[in-house]
Amino acid sequence: MINCLVVDDEPIARQGLLEHIHQIDFLNAVAECKDAVEAATWLQKTPIDLIFLDIQMPKLTGIDFLKNLSAPPLVIFTTAYPEYAIEGYELDVLDYLLKPISFSRFLKAALKAQDYLLKNKRGPLISDDYFFIKVNQKLEKIKMDDVLYIEGMNNYIIVHTRQKKHIAYLTFKGIEEKLPQHLFVRTHKSFLVAVSAIQTIDVNEVTLETGTLPISKSYRDEVIERIGERLFKR
Repeated sequence: MINCLVVDDEPIARQGLLEHIHQIDFLNAVAECKDAVEAATWLQKTPIDLIFLDIQMPKLTGIDFLKNLSAPPLVIFTTAYPEYAIEGYELDVLDYLLKPISFSRFLKAALKAQDYLLKNKRGPLISDDYFFIKVNQKLEKIKMDDVLYIEGMNNYIIVHTRQKKHIAYLTFKGIEEKLPQHLFVRTHKSFLVAVSAIQTIDVNEVTLETGTLPISKSYRDEVIERIGERLFKR
């Protein structure tokens, strides 16, 4: 099931998109929003796979809204203005629907989103020394030795390396299951830490060269067992 957000300042346009969504069994309309401010609130509290995003909206345009998202879901622009198509594709949007949107054209875009998400959920390409993840339509090679920790955010992960951050559309569980277990330890529901990057361990946190990360109570025993040190008083 693909969780969708409809963002458009026109009630009639929102209703038309929702009617299309309800006719496609693999789409689930989570919410409809009249502007980018409402959309930002939904993105913070609910996992969203796909946004049907209008471009011309008051206060903040769809284009400016998308530019401000650090890890956007898939986006399909919906607009009455074809002149925005080029800028939309430069922002790596999945598709561009010109109003009025027919069901056949909408279905084509929905199938394109389904195909993209299914391919992406196959997971990263991994060896003992490196792995590949899809970042901004490209496969990025990441060396195991460079990874400090991996952070989970809804349907995204952020791979923190010594050089930079890599944001990928991939579940935290998906990357955790694929990576070599002896190289990483989970310290928190949102953090998977490279064992080689850990410098010190305290009761509630681990220290890396870039700072500290929390150790939650539910993962403390696992950290102790994996690291092999009796550092905590129990």
